[in-house]
Amino acid sequence: MNQDLWNQFCSIVGSDNAYIDEPMKKHTTFRIGGPADYYIIPHSREELMQVISACRAGGEEYYILGNGSNLLVGDKGYRGTVIQLLKNFSDITLEENMIRARSGALLSRIAAKALEYGLTGFEFAAGIPGTLGGAVVMNAGAYGGEMKDVLEEVTVLSQEGEVIVLGRDELDLGYRTSAVAKKNYIALEAVIALAPGDKLKIRQRMDELKEKRVSKQPLEFASAGSTFKRPEGNFAGKLIMEAGLAGFSVGDAQVSEKHCGFVINRGDAAASDVRELMAEVVRRVREHSGITLEPEVKMLGEFK
Repeated sequence: MNQDLWNQFCSIVGSDNAYIDEPMKKHTTFRIGGPADYYIIPHSREELMQVISACRAGGEEYYILGNGSNLLVGDKGYRGTVIQLLKNFSDITLEENMIRARSGALLSRIAAKALEYGLTGFEFAAGIPGTLGGAVVMNAGAYGGEMKDVLEEVTVLSQEGEVIVLGRDELDLGYRTSAVAKKNYIALEAVIALAPGDKLKIRQRMDELKEKRVSKQPLEFASAGSTFKRPEGNFAGKLIMEAGLAGFSVGDAQVSEKHCGFVINRGDAAASDVRELMAEVVRRVREHSGITLEPEVKMLGEFK
């Protein structure tokens, strides 16, 4: 342990918000992952900047974490500092027909607020398990809607420590990418532009999409959602199924039989199991269809 760095973290966020050797399986929707050297929970933008500054000064790697819904952490953990923005970066406020939310706000909470305010346009995101920050970085989407359809502006922190406000035309939002991702910015907050709507119709649409998810996705198991990106003109789940991989497993990691686009943790899967399974899926799909699948799930840390 780097005692000097640890002392700085405790001084910045308080000892109650700083952890050593924190198991990352507690903080990912896959429920997989070894310990992070340090797990820090800042209260404010200022504390976040101080924590990052301490990491950089000490040559320490760091990773910004939201809900861990698109992340596979290695079994040996992460030799660095995980900075969690979920807990204290979740404020949501109304500004006329716009919602301003901090990056740690869950998309489900923002959708619920939109319903409460009678605003339509965010129903597609109600069932996505991530946070606003992660959704902005990867231009998250579902059921015909994407973040690019509703984002008005995003406030980010640059690698140089500068706070920048990006308008919708500067976000360069594409399929599972954005200027935020390309420039390694940290999303701090965003403004979502919606339209007045009928609360009953908004609720009906949210219920309809929820029913689709429950019936078609393996929500009863831990997973990181869609494991692979959608190939142009095709669907990852369809290609995996056609390659005969429904139910294929390595240890407790399995290609869901309910939706082949999901790799699930049936209870005690190791990160190495998931990675081995993913590699085999990529190999067999390429062999069967000639298409090379790309992971949508991010990998972090050391694998066995």
